[in-house]
Amino acid sequence: MDFDASNELKEYLDINETLIWSGQPQKGIVFRTSDIILIPVSIVWCGFSIFWVTMAARHSFFFVLYGIPFVLAGLVFVFGRFFIDAKLRAGTYYGFTADRIIIKSGIFKKTIKSLNIKTLPHIEYVERSDKSGTISIGPKNSMVMFSGMGDWGHGIKATPTMELIQDVRQVYNKIIALQQAK
Repeated sequence: MDFDASNELKEYLDINETLIWSGQPQKGIVFRTSDIILIPVSIVWCGFSIFWVTMAARHSFFFVLYGIPFVLAGLVFVFGRFFIDAKLRAGTYYGFTADRIIIKSGIFKKTIKSLNIKTLPHIEYVERSDKSGTISIGPKNSMVMFSGMGDWGHGIKATPTMELIQDVRQVYNKIIALQQAK
């Protein structure tokens, strides 16, 4: 059990609840499978935006102003998304009790998700070669195409996950055991 995560989550526990497990996602910059597509696309986007603004600078200041938001979006797409993702994960804490899974997340405002373990419709995990991995809770939203981008807004929400946690199979088995108890 992660001591920092336990401290972050204990204020959200009911009087008779105790954490069985707590943890955090892997910290720092993480490359995901979706980056195989996103990195080249983001480089092309940013490169074209910079090229367009450079060419526009020869003709009209208005076109330069028009192109700057696209360059900024390209820079976030190429570099910034890794730092935003790392910041989001640094402020994310997971835990579960005998009755529920608690996920605390957010940068500027905290969001608390509480999921009843006994009534979870679907739970699955993906394990990496280093035994870390991600537990998905509930049916997957097919509208979220790339992992790590589903909670950025626009009304599309990803399936609740406990992502990039150590010993994912062990944590998954504890949740399944709790579901089957009683």
